[in-house]
Amino acid sequence: MLRVKWHSRFSSPRDSHVEKLRSRKIERSTICVATLLCVFALVAAAAEQNDVVLLWPNGAPGSEGKTAPEKVRLTPDGEHVISSVHQPAITVYLPPKESATGAAVVIAPGGGHAELWVDHEGYAVAKWLSEHGVAGFVLKYRLARETGSTYTVEANSLPDMQRAIRLVRSRAAEWGVEPSRVGVMGFSAGGDIAARAATQFDAGNIAAADPIDRRSSKPAFQALIYPGLPPDLPVSRDEPPAFLLCGADDRAGISEGLPQLFVQLKHAGVPAELHVYAGVGHGFGIRSANTGAIAGWPDQFLEWLSTLAFFRRK
Repeated sequence: MLRVKWHSRFSSPRDSHVEKLRSRKIERSTICVATLLCVFALVAAAAEQNDVVLLWPNGAPGSEGKTAPEKVRLTPDGEHVISSVHQPAITVYLPPKESATGAAVVIAPGGGHAELWVDHEGYAVAKWLSEHGVAGFVLKYRLARETGSTYTVEANSLPDMQRAIRLVRSRAAEWGVEPSRVGVMGFSAGGDIAARAATQFDAGNIAAADPIDRRSSKPAFQALIYPGLPPDLPVSRDEPPAFLLCGADDRAGISEGLPQLFVQLKHAGVPAELHVYAGVGHGFGIRSANTGAIAGWPDQFLEWLSTLAFFRRK
């Protein structure tokens, strides 16, 4: 925060020098703020240029009669935060055809189930992945803990994720994606939804009138990034492989809960990889301000996908 104190007194050469220094500080602060705003504006502009596909073009089940417009607020740092979601959708980020690996990730941003921080936990992530050969699909899901919400995580947010997985598979040929390589990634509250999707899935209903519903909702893999894990999360050998990542300084439910989940997955026979970064807290996502080891976590994820053979052979 910039604070400027004004003093009323007679001017002197020293006063003139001080005022020049203050002016320079203000200019530098203005440049820094403007630079941050430009970065997030570029991310937002890129998102606007990407296709947005409604999960249910004729309206989402459970959102009948809800016509309130979607809300977007801008943080002091220029980040976009979305709420009042009644038309769940995915924003599509596709890699160039020559570098596409066939892998795809449905990305659920966090926000405490009350809002969605879509820049550093959504658009920036999908953009980075698409630049490295992986298709990214940023999920706008319905919010169970927004003030006045009638939605629940189990009845609405989770079905949004499951529908997104089915939708990507249904358009796999169009988007250059291998249906068997569609996974999920979730940040914070979005990690809650991703973890649930990895334990609650079905093979699809071959008799469904909607061809999207005929597709499987089981993710090929799960990436849980500082997730708000649901209590009593069931773990079984049927779960997809897991990439787990958090900061050691995050709250105990995450910094201790995620290593515990790793041990449970290991005992169940589920392939899993765990990263806990020292000196790191919550909510880092992908930001230009990230420094040190944590700035390289997306590369760790990419290497993990490659190790587990989720990339198409050239």
